[in-house]
Order: sequence, then structure tokens, then C-alpha cells
Amino acid sequence: MIRRYSLAFALILCVAPFPVRAESVVVDFSDLTLGSESFYNGSDQAGGFTSNGVFFRNSYNPTWGSWSGWSYSNRTDNTTAGFGNQFSSFAGGDASGDGIYALAFGQTPSTVRFDLPDSDPMRTPVSMSASFTNTTYAALSMQNGDAFSKKFGGATGNDPDFFLLTIVGFSGLGASGTILGEVDFYLADFRFDDNSLDYILQDWTTVDLSSLIGARSIGFRLTSSDVGTFGMNTPAYFAMDDFSIRFSVIPEPSSLAMVGVGLMGVITWVRRRRPRTV
Repeated sequence: MIRRYSLAFALILCVAPFPVRAESVVVDFSDLTLGSESFYNGSDQAGGFTSNGVFFRNSYNPTWGSWSGWSYSNRTDNTTAGFGNQFSSFAGGDASGDGIYALAFGQTPSTVRFDLPDSDPMRTPVSMSASFTNTTYAALSMQNGDAFSKKFGGATGNDPDFFLLTIVGFSGLGASGTILGEVDFYLADFRFDDNSLDYILQDWTTVDLSSLIGARSIGFRLTSSDVGTFGMNTPAYFAMDDFSIRFSVIPEPSSLAMVGVGLMGVITWVRRRRPRTV
């Protein structure tokens, strides 16, 4: 009888679908630490930082005290214009409530990128997203103009200006290999016929990146309508928070084996309690 039940259980495991649960990995930078109204810009020359398994590239030049790639901050100043306020989000803080968000500086994926952890055969990604907004430095430059950049819309408000972030998925680490897809997201857009629709993004906005699933690295490109002799005039900054990947997860084989052991135990108990026939 036990053999019969064992065969039936084996057949059930073969033909029945594995129970699948949902699981999310969210990079909200809450595992990083900062003092009040502070920032990290790579001055330790570590070459980057890791948050929840995702590696964010940073390049720091000690001679000039300059950086590119990624930094992180908890600064909340959304009113002070200029380069001296390059580490604040225009939203006045982060998106997730932990206080810390990431900042990027650079125009191309070779400069601004992050690497994803190795894939897990037991976890299948089903959706991916992140939240973005402007930095205060870039936003006020577009809003008012400055010594290097024009006021978006121009004197009449009719100039079709834009500030575009393009998120690119790559098959290899370090923004290498094949491009798997691109997602465009406007940080500012003044191309509308109705000027009342023109905007410079201030709130955190979630962008669906599911079309980039399968990428080993994500790179970022910034383009602007304000271009001069030496390239883009708009400050090449943006902020990001709550990078999220949602998975469907198949239980480990050991878990299924434990279910089988438990079921066999129940079968044995029932069989022992069954009255014997004479």
C-alpha cells in the first residue's frame, strides 16, 4: 500500500505545477548610512558602492575634488540654485521615507551605470521599476537659466526645450554587450503647443522598466535641447530611488522534499490506524 501511495505522490510532483510565490528586491538605499543633511560622493576612491546587492559605479578625481557616476545623499534643499547644491533632490528628499536616495552625474551609460546581481534559476523576474526626479541644481538651472544654461521655454515660453533621461539595459556588466532595450523618460518637457502643459519634474515618479528584464547592467543617457559649443549646457544630473525587481519564486527542491516526507508520514499514520480485517 505504501508503495502505491509513493507512486501516486511521485506522479503528483511530476504533473502538478510547483507552488510559486512573489518576492521583491527593492534598492531604497536604506542599508547605507549618512549624517544629517549629508552625502557620499566617492571621495574614499572606492570606485562605487553596493546597496541590496546592486553595484553603483563612481569615479572620483582627488585633484579636482570632482566625481561622476553615482553618489548618494539625504539633503533636502530644493530652493538654493547653483553648483554648490548639486547633492539635493528637487523633491526635497527621498521617495521611500528612509531619507537616502541616489544621485547621478554624467551623460552616457559608460559613466552612469549599475550592475545587477547574478541571476537565480529559482527566481524569474516579472517586473522592474525605479523612481526618478530632478536634482535641485538641474531643475533651477532649467527654470531660471544661469551663466551656462538657458531658461527653458526662452523669453516667450515657446521654445520647445526638453531634458530627456534614457534608461538602457545591457546584456553584460559595466554597460557592455548587447543593448536589450531602452526606456525614455522626460525630466523636463516644453514641447507642448499649450504652454500650460510644460513642466520641470519635481515629484518622484515611478517608471516601468520591465522591458529591460534580463539585463545584467543598466546604463543612463541624458540629452537636452540646450546644447552649446562644448556639448550639453543643462547640468547632467538626476536622482533615483526605489529601484525594484519583482520575482516569481519556485520553492527549493528541499522544501518540496519536506512536503513529501510530511505527506508520507500522514499516509503511514492513517494506515496504522486503519482497523485490520480478520
